Amino acid sequence: MKKVVLAYSGGLDTSCIIPWLKERGYETIAVVGDVGQGDDFEAIKKKALKSGASKVYCLNLQKELIENYALPALKAGALYESKYNLACALSRPLIAEKQVEVARKEKAQGLVHGCTGKGNDQVRFEVTYRLMEPKMEVIAPVRVWEFKTRDEEIDYAKAQGIPVPVTKKSPYSIDTNVYGRAIECGVLEDPWKEPPEDIYKLTTDPKKAPNTPAYVEIEFTQGVPKKIDGTAYQPLELVKRLNEIGGKHGVGRTDMIENRLVGIKSREIYENPAGAILHLAIRDLESLVLDRESLRFKEALSLKYAELTYNGLWWTPLKAQLDAYFEKYHETTTGTVRVKLYKGKATVVGRKSKFSRYSEKMATYGEGDVFDQSLADGFIKLWTVPYQK
Repeated sequence: MKKVVLAYSGGLDTSCIIPWLKERGYETIAVVGDVGQGDDFEAIKKKALKSGASKVYCLNLQKELIENYALPALKAGALYESKYNLACALSRPLIAEKQVEVARKEKAQGLVHGCTGKGNDQVRFEVTYRLMEPKMEVIAPVRVWEFKTRDEEIDYAKAQGIPVPVTKKSPYSIDTNVYGRAIECGVLEDPWKEPPEDIYKLTTDPKKAPNTPAYVEIEFTQGVPKKIDGTAYQPLELVKRLNEIGGKHGVGRTDMIENRLVGIKSREIYENPAGAILHLAIRDLESLVLDRESLRFKEALSLKYAELTYNGLWWTPLKAQLDAYFEKYHETTTGTVRVKLYKGKATVVGRKSKFSRYSEKMATYGEGDVFDQSLADGFIKLWTVPYQK
C-alpha cells in the first residue's frame, strides 16, 4: 500500500477521508496539529485509528503558532481586506510544515489534506508541500470524491461507523485555534441574515457584556507585547489572557464578505478578542513613535503581507524580506497603550513611550506654545505654487 500523511482534524471531511483512501489502497498516517482548538486529542487519536489510520501523531503547536506566526503578522499590521487578522490562515503553513516533517520521517510517498476546491486552505497547504517536498504526491480527496454535499458526507461517515461533530440541522464549518475562530456554512451563507448568537464561543453577546468597562494596559517592546497591566507574560499566555478579558466584554467579532483566492466571495464570521486588541494597540503606539512617512509607507506593506499570508505564500522570499523590514521598522515601538473594553468595542484611551514624537509644547494652544505661527504664511504660499496658473 502507498503510504500517505494526512492533516487530520477529526472533522467531517477528514473523518471521511481515511476510509475513502483505504478503499483505494492507501495506508494513512494522521497528523493532528494542536493549535489550541480545545479538542480531546486522545479521543481524536482513537477516532483516527478506528477510521483506519495506521498511526497518529498529535503535535502541540500552540507556542509556535503565536511566536513564529501571529506575532510577525501583528508586527506587519497584517489584516486581510482591513478586517481579518488571519488567525486561521496563519496555522496552515505551520501544520503543513509539520506534516511534511512526519512524511519524511515515515518515508511516505504522499501528502493529503481535507480542503475543498473552493477555499483558500488548499493553496496554503499545497504551496508548503510543493516548496518543501516538490516530488511528493499531493492528494485532495474533497476536490475529486463522489460526495456532492455535506449531507452526503454525513451519511457516508455514519455508514462507516464514524461519529462526526456536525449534523444536518447544525451544518456549520468551524475552525478554531488559540488565536481565533472562524465560522462559515449553514445560514451564514445568506449575507443578509444576522449571525445567530449560538455560533459564538469566545465572545460574550455585547448586549450581555458587563455594564462597567474594563481597562487594560499593554506594554510593547520593539513591537512585541510583553506585559498586561504590569504583569509579564510569555506570548502564548498573553494571547490567552487577552482572549479571556476581551471575550468577556464582547470584543473581537468580525462579520465580513471576503474575496477568496479562487475568485469567489464568501461570508465569514471571525472571533478574535486578543488579535483585535493587539492590532488596535500596536497601531496606536506606532502613531506615537514613528514619523509620518514611515507610517504611510507601512500601509502598503501591511496589505501585501496580509495578501501573502492569505494566499498561502508564507514560505516565499518576499515574505521573509518583509519580516526583515518590520524588524527595523519596530526598533522604537516600545511603550504602553491603555485600551478601554466596553460592550463589544475596544478603544485606545491612552498611550506613552520614551520614544514619543509627540510634543505638547508644539501641539498646545495654551500656555507654553513654542510653535512659530508666522512661518505658516510662507509655507502655504510654497505649498500652493505647483497648482497656480
